[in-house]
Amino acid sequence: MRTNLKKYQDKRNFNKTKEPIGKIEKEGKKLRFVIQHHLARRDHYDFRLEWNGTLKSWAVPKGPSFNNQDKRLSVHVEDHPLSYRNFEGIIPKGEYGGGTVMIFDEGFWEPLEDPKKGFQNGSLKFALKGKRLKGKWSLVYFKENNWLLIKEKDEYEGKIDLSKWNTSIKTDRTMEEIMKGFKKKKTSKIECIVENIEITHPEKIIYKCPKVTKLDIALYYQKVSKRMMPYLENRIVSTIRAPEGIESEQFFKKHFDNSNSGIGKKIVPTEKGHADDYYYFKNTEGLISEVQQNSFEFHIWGSQVNRINHPNMLVFDLDPDEKMSLRKIRQGVSDLKSILDDLSLTSFLKTSGGKGYHVVVPITSLKNWNSFKTFSQNIAKLMETKWPAKYTSNVRKDQRKNKIFIDWIRNAKSATSVAPYSLRLRKGAPVSMPISWKELNKIKPNEIKMKDALRRLKRKDPWEHFFDIIQ
Repeated sequence: MRTNLKKYQDKRNFNKTKEPIGKIEKEGKKLRFVIQHHLARRDHYDFRLEWNGTLKSWAVPKGPSFNNQDKRLSVHVEDHPLSYRNFEGIIPKGEYGGGTVMIFDEGFWEPLEDPKKGFQNGSLKFALKGKRLKGKWSLVYFKENNWLLIKEKDEYEGKIDLSKWNTSIKTDRTMEEIMKGFKKKKTSKIECIVENIEITHPEKIIYKCPKVTKLDIALYYQKVSKRMMPYLENRIVSTIRAPEGIESEQFFKKHFDNSNSGIGKKIVPTEKGHADDYYYFKNTEGLISEVQQNSFEFHIWGSQVNRINHPNMLVFDLDPDEKMSLRKIRQGVSDLKSILDDLSLTSFLKTSGGKGYHVVVPITSLKNWNSFKTFSQNIAKLMETKWPAKYTSNVRKDQRKNKIFIDWIRNAKSATSVAPYSLRLRKGAPVSMPISWKELNKIKPNEIKMKDALRRLKRKDPWEHFFDIIQ
C-alpha cells in the first residue's frame, strides 16, 4: 500500500472542518492504532493502523466483534494523517464525512507476520494492545476496496462485549454529548472549573471510600494549582488514568495526545535515533484538561522543557521493605538528610502517598543527566556503605529484606517521580504532600488525604524557598 495524503486533503475544506490537515510523519517506536465511532450519513466505525507515517483506514459498518464467527466488512478508504488519531468532534454538515466523531479506542498494534507483504497480499495478521480491543486479529482482502476484519481465536475471543461502552476512551463523552457540547447542569457555579474546559460525567465516582467524584478531583487541582503548578508546568509529564475509578483498570500515559491550548508538545530524540513525542503543561487549563480525560495522578521529569538535558530536581524515594516499622523509615529519612546537609545541599520533604517519604533536592550544579544520575547513585551507595544493615542501593526486592531501598533510579533521563500535591490512585485518596522537616515524626507517608491537603493550603508553604535555589 502506497502512502499518500493527497486524496484525504482534496476531499476536505479545512476552512470549514476542524479535522487536521496533517502531513506524513516519521514512524514512532511503536505502531499506533485508533478506532473512531463515526455517526455520519451512516453510523459506522473507522479502524486505523499506523503505517509508513500515516493511518491506513477502513470503514467498518457494524464495528469490530470479539466473536470469531463475525467477519466484519471493512471498506478501505483514503490514508489519514497520524494526527487524526486525536480528532474528536463535529465534521460540519455538507462536508465530506459530515457528522460526529468519537474516539472509541486507541493503543498500539504489532504485526504477527511481515506487514509489508500483508498489506500487498491482502492478508494482514496483527495483535492489538488497546484499552478495549485486545489480542489477535486479521484483515483479509476479498474484492475491490472490501476487506474483512476478523477476531482470531485467543484468550480474548468471545470474552468481550464492545457494546457495553458508549463513551469516548479519551474524553469520557457520549456521542450525544459531543454533538450537543457540554450540557450546563442545574447545580451550583462550582462546576465552572476554569475558563473554557469541560468536565463531563462530573458525578462519576473515582474513589469509593471516602467518596470522591471526578468533579471533586477537578476542583481539588484547581484549588492547589497555585502551589502545584510551579513544580508541574514546563516539565514533561506522565499521568495515570483511571476512567472507571481506582478499582478498575488504570493506564499509564506519557505521549502527547491532547490538543488543549494549555498543553505543549516536546519532541525528545532517543539514543537509538528515534524521537518520542512527550507533553507538558503550560498552565492550569492544561492540567484540568487532563483531568477531563481521566488523568488523576501526575509524574514529572527532573528537568524543564526549555533545558531538557539539564536536570535541576533531584528526588530520592525511600522505599522500605513491606514489614518495616515507621520508626525505621523515619530514621532513614533523617540519615539521608544528614548526608545531604554535610554536602551543603538544601533538601525538602514530602509524603509519598504510599509506604515511604520523598526527599527532593533543587540543584543546578550537575550539568547533565549522567552526572545527575551518578551523583544520586553515589549518595545511595554512601548510605549503603555507612549503614549496610539498614539501606540498599540495589533495586532488586530480594536485596531489600529488613532494609530501605534508596531509590536513585528516578534521577535518570525520562524517569519520573510523582509531582508535589498530586493525588495517588490508591484507597483513601492520599496526596504526595510537601511537609516541613519538623513534621517528619508527626505525619505518616499516606496520612494526608485530599481534604487534608486542601486544609493545609491555609498554612505557610513548607517549600516556599524551593525555587530560590533553582533560580
